[in-house]
Amino acid sequence: MKSILLIGLGRFGRHIAIHLNELNHQVMAVDRVEERVAAVLPSVTNAQIGDSTNAAFLGTLGIRNYDVCIVAIGNDFQSSLETTSLLKELGAKLLVSRAARDVQAKFLLRNGADEVVYPEKQLAKWTAIRYSADHILDYIELDEEHAIFEIPVPEDWTDKTIGQIDIRKKYSINIMGIKKAGKLELSITPDVVLGSGSTMLVLGRNRDIQKCFHI
Repeated sequence: MKSILLIGLGRFGRHIAIHLNELNHQVMAVDRVEERVAAVLPSVTNAQIGDSTNAAFLGTLGIRNYDVCIVAIGNDFQSSLETTSLLKELGAKLLVSRAARDVQAKFLLRNGADEVVYPEKQLAKWTAIRYSADHILDYIELDEEHAIFEIPVPEDWTDKTIGQIDIRKKYSINIMGIKKAGKLELSITPDVVLGSGSTMLVLGRNRDIQKCFHI
């Protein structure tokens, strides 16, 4: 369980708060709009109404006590940049800020962000990949070259073991898990049989996965 400071409770920030709560983390949520703070109260440990560009206010939150600080402000880049800079000055251990464009990311990283997330850009890429091929069920980008795809077991692989297919040697792709009837099995060995109606979580380079599965 981690202690997390979440600043910015718009749609993106609210969803982060909900998922962090489901993962049983302790969350302090902050926004300058009272209605947003009230809406997220059931999903967080604590919440405060305040201006995150105010150094005195941030100082009262004990920034060094949080394992992660997330700046999820989306509609006011100036406030996001100022908040990021102040959090770093106050000793944030791990600081993650939201960006909409590459130029914003550069400024955020220069002003203290350890990592930057692009919710709109990442969702747009996921949507394009997910719905442009009939046999991709899910997609998680790991970096520019690598990703995890959820793909149905090909018909000619059905009832064969992972060892028989030897996908790792032929395509440099790893099968990370097998999902059937909503249940995910992560104990993968060469003796695991690929059944009909199952899907696979495969990890590898994008180009290798595309070549293997004709994406």
